[in-house]
Amino acid sequence: MKLLIKIILFGGIIIVGFLLFSFLYHNYQLRIEAEKYPPPGKLVEVNGHKMHVFTEGNGEITLVFMAGGGTSNPTIDFKPLWMKLTDKYRIAVVEKAGYGWSETSSNSRDVDIMLEETRKALRQSGEEGPYVLVAHSLSGLEAIYWGQKYPNEIQGIIGLDMAVPDVYLDSSFELPSSSELNIMYLISRIGLSRFMSRKNLDKNFPLLKSDELSKEDKEKFISLFYKSSYTKNMLNEVDYIKKNAIKVKSKKVPINIPMYFFIAEDNNINIVPSWEKNLSEYISKINSGKKKLLDCGHYMHHEKSEIIADEIKKYIISKNPLKLE
Repeated sequence: MKLLIKIILFGGIIIVGFLLFSFLYHNYQLRIEAEKYPPPGKLVEVNGHKMHVFTEGNGEITLVFMAGGGTSNPTIDFKPLWMKLTDKYRIAVVEKAGYGWSETSSNSRDVDIMLEETRKALRQSGEEGPYVLVAHSLSGLEAIYWGQKYPNEIQGIIGLDMAVPDVYLDSSFELPSSSELNIMYLISRIGLSRFMSRKNLDKNFPLLKSDELSKEDKEKFISLFYKSSYTKNMLNEVDYIKKNAIKVKSKKVPINIPMYFFIAEDNNINIVPSWEKNLSEYISKINSGKKKLLDCGHYMHHEKSEIIADEIKKYIISKNPLKLE
C-alpha cells in the first residue's frame, strides 16, 4: 500500500513538473517569437487594449476582412485571398481582441462592443469608409449588424460561408460544452500545443502545405497558433453567440446592401446541418443578393481563393462601384 502511494505521489510530481516546464517554456518562446515576428500592420489603442490592423494595396474601394470564430491568425489565414485583390483594391484585416497580434481584452463579446471596436480600430489606423466587408463564418453576425446600424458605411458584404442569425437560432445548433472549451483553453495557455508534431499541425491546418504561403508565413502561422488559440475572448464569443444572433435577428434585414454569399457545400459544420439552407434563404431576401455554391470546406478562402477573388472583382465591377440602391 505504501509503495502504491509512493508511486502515485511520484507520478503526480512528474506530471506537475512537466506542466510547469511546459508553461515556462511556452512563455519563454512567446517572448522570442514576439521579437522575431512583430505585427506587420498597425497596433492601435481601442478600449484599453491594442488591436492589430493589417493593410495592403490601393484603390477607391476598401475590403475589410473579418475572421471567423477562433481563427488564431487572421492576417495570414486570409492571405491566399487578399493577395489576389490588392492589385485593384485596398484591403484591411482587422484582428479582434484575442486574435492574431491583437491583445486580449476584458470587454465582453457582445456584438455592439465588437462592432464599435472594429470601427474604432479602422479609424485609428487611418482607414476610412465606406467599406466592403469580407466576412467569414461567425463574423457574419457582426457584418450584418454593421449594415443594420450604419448602412452608409457599408458598400457591400461578401460572405465566405458566413453565418446569419438563423444558423445559430436553428434547433439543430449546439454549442461546444464549457468543459471542452476550458480544457482547450488550459492546454493552450500551458503551452501543451507546442508538443504537437509538424505532421499533426499539417493535418489540422492544410494551409501549412499551401504553395501560396512562404516559409516565413508558415512559421508566423504556427507561432500565432501557439499565442492566440482558444483565448478568453474567443471563449467569451461562444458564450455570446445566441445572444448576438437574437440581437441581429431582432433588426430588419438590410435588404438594400448588396451581398454575395459564397457557400461551402462541404463545410464540415456538423453542428448546423441546415447551414446552407439558412444562408440561401437569407440571401434570397437581399435586393442585390447573389450566391455561389463551392465544392470545398468551411475555410473556402484557402481552397478556392482564385475563384472567389475573380468573382469578387466581377461583382464589384457589375455594381460600378458597389453602392446602396
